[in-house]
Amino acid sequence: MIDIKPIDNLAIISPLKKQYFAQTSAPLDGMWHFGFAPMANHFGFYQQNQLVGFCCVNDDGYLLQFYLTPQASADAKALFTLIAQQNSQITPQVKGAFVSTAEPQYLSLCLDNSSQFEVNALMYQQLSSTPQSSDTELPLTLAKPQQLQQFVEFAASNIGAPEQWLTGYYGNLISRKELFGYWQNGELLATGECRLFDDYQTEYADLGMIVAQSHRGQGLATQVLSSLISQANLRGLTAMCSTESGNIGAQKAIERAGLTPQNRLVKVTFEIT
Repeated sequence: MIDIKPIDNLAIISPLKKQYFAQTSAPLDGMWHFGFAPMANHFGFYQQNQLVGFCCVNDDGYLLQFYLTPQASADAKALFTLIAQQNSQITPQVKGAFVSTAEPQYLSLCLDNSSQFEVNALMYQQLSSTPQSSDTELPLTLAKPQQLQQFVEFAASNIGAPEQWLTGYYGNLISRKELFGYWQNGELLATGECRLFDDYQTEYADLGMIVAQSHRGQGLATQVLSSLISQANLRGLTAMCSTESGNIGAQKAIERAGLTPQNRLVKVTFEIT
């Protein structure tokens, strides 16, 4: 029998998180698993007082991670269905899940309980050690602490992200030396992110970029990505990134920079019976 208990200290499940990432078939999206997942509500699965698994549910009622160790004698499908069908008195009500195709076990459980699903994002990975860059790479400059507000305003105006969230997010990237800018005549035209992983997937660099709306369609996105890929490779890291399924422009730029859409992030809606 499995007991489900809330987890307040994520360090408790750190060994299980390591197992979770080890059994994936490709690197997982950094923003989802290292940005959104830590903010979600975590629950531990206990068998005879031994921690044998966990799951996490965000504030919108979507599962983001689910894992049960092979050593557990419980049936993973039965446990997952219990949660998906909203029959657990401990976990909050869930209406679906976000899962990548690089998580075959979790994906299978999600599909067993799905009423519908849709591709949320494409997950790209560098397969060749030589980026297919454009003719020239852009000179990116490391962001400075005193430039934080300028980066925040740039992102807010060009992608509509909330400034309060951007302030904390960019502040952290600047402190880690992972945020870059491309400037022309004193104007910030593009930003680039080269995010490194601390505990898992440490052989990868997770990339991100934003180009000013006024300068899109000119090849800047591909050039920014090419520069970031080169930076990652110089550190001995393999580049990866993701973009929304409907962002055709970003998809073209990413593929021109030499990354391949190996996997998908899928949004699953559960069928409640």
